[in-house]
Amino acid sequence: MNEMFCFQCEQTAGCTGCNGKTGVCGKPSAVAEKQDELTGALIRLAKAVRSGSASPDKRTDKNVLAGLFTTITNVNFNEVTVQEKVDDAHAEALRYSPVPAADYDMKEVWTTNEDIRSLKSLLLFGMRGMSAYAYHAMVLGYNDRKVNDFFYEGLAALADKNTMDELLPLVLKTGEINLYCMALLDKANTETYGTPAPTDVPLTIEKGPFIVVTGHDLRDLQLLLEQTKDKGINIYTHGEMLPAHAYPELKKYPQLKGNFGTAWQNQQKEFADIPAPILFTTNCLMPPKPSYSDRVFTTEVVSFPEIRHIGEDKDFTPVIEKALALGGYKEDKALTGINGGHKVTTGFGHGTVLSVAGKVVEAVKAGQISHFFLVGGCDGAKPGRNYYTEFVKQTPKDSIILTLACGKYRFNDLDLGTVAGLPRIMDMGQCNDAYSAIQVAVALADAFGCTVNELPLSFVLSWYEQKAVCILLTLLHLGIQNILLGPTLPAFISPNVLKVLADNYHIAPISTPEEDLKKLLAK
Repeated sequence: MNEMFCFQCEQTAGCTGCNGKTGVCGKPSAVAEKQDELTGALIRLAKAVRSGSASPDKRTDKNVLAGLFTTITNVNFNEVTVQEKVDDAHAEALRYSPVPAADYDMKEVWTTNEDIRSLKSLLLFGMRGMSAYAYHAMVLGYNDRKVNDFFYEGLAALADKNTMDELLPLVLKTGEINLYCMALLDKANTETYGTPAPTDVPLTIEKGPFIVVTGHDLRDLQLLLEQTKDKGINIYTHGEMLPAHAYPELKKYPQLKGNFGTAWQNQQKEFADIPAPILFTTNCLMPPKPSYSDRVFTTEVVSFPEIRHIGEDKDFTPVIEKALALGGYKEDKALTGINGGHKVTTGFGHGTVLSVAGKVVEAVKAGQISHFFLVGGCDGAKPGRNYYTEFVKQTPKDSIILTLACGKYRFNDLDLGTVAGLPRIMDMGQCNDAYSAIQVAVALADAFGCTVNELPLSFVLSWYEQKAVCILLTLLHLGIQNILLGPTLPAFISPNVLKVLADNYHIAPISTPEEDLKKLLAK
């Protein structure tokens, strides 16, 4: 078996890259190579579309989005289903250019000058992350031509001979387009399921049959809720699905009971011997352990060898039957968060926070609120991520913590009380709800007649996979300064590219909670 090369996630081996027979994530080298082949096929498709006279249609857009989504960390471990995406890309390319052409060889990117490789990696990984957001919007019937066209532009550029000066604007454009994409998904979610409202979510699992739903796809959750009506089966969210409890059109289902477990990296321990099935709708899937592999189901682009897959018909009967057969816990089972809390709260999207913007502004002017911290992003398994727990614990008692994505599980069960009548921890939602944080920051800046960088607002971010990359690029596109990023810096950012980011945006790695708080509060 050939050795792989992959350095797209935070846990990559030695902070340099996975290059053995299996990645740290559990992805075999054959799958890594097949995903590179898929990326090369998508580049060929993009070049065919851009050189042809016909505009891409919805079928082609879906193939590009699904193909990129498939290559995100912890989505697809199945060589067979990745090959299907390769075949789809080839078929699409022939619709736009009947002359057969070779797929682009991704080794051209991985072995080029390290600064060019770094910028092309930022472009590619940013597009991979953004493809997930565009895909989730698409399944709800929402599309944006400007967003979809950029995927063809960006993919085609990966095959071009570019200089750093030519690539850097395209990398920042990825952030600009991702802002449109997050706005599109925000519109899709809120128009379909209503505006999120603050909601307490219990962590106790009630006795009887239940199903755990993880990932980000609200539509899959809603379809499962419909199919489990009056069947005596409770539904529990997991990981990034937690914010679903805040949407009115989802919380109206009485069987949506609470949240199971914590962040994605704990699943192999938390799912061990679970008396219920688990439905994976997106990342983050880890290779299932034998103690629960027989009760794992995947859907959409998620795939793992020999794991039962729910197809496009979205017939969840096998999942429902498995829940009834397993029977759940015989008695209520009280679970806790990482810090021992028995409930968490979500639903502080921009619709909620901006509805009390006047109160927030007055509290800041009156000296009741001293500072805002956006502490969030992806969680992960590497040591050092307890930094975020300690950071939040040490923030001033008159400050507010805005959070989102699965990084919040490090502290979202803490009871930090209130300030100015507002909860000190406000969970804004999934990773794509960084859009909410941006909307709140812009509104506060307008209210105070200053720039976002002049607000008493600090960004302390954790990253793991490619959706964090596209969000970071959006913040850079907006000119956000002084971002702290951890627990380690991406292996794909070269020293010269890092210097550009540090010189222009003052981005820096986290250090210790004490030192970073001192620096941020002196701002």
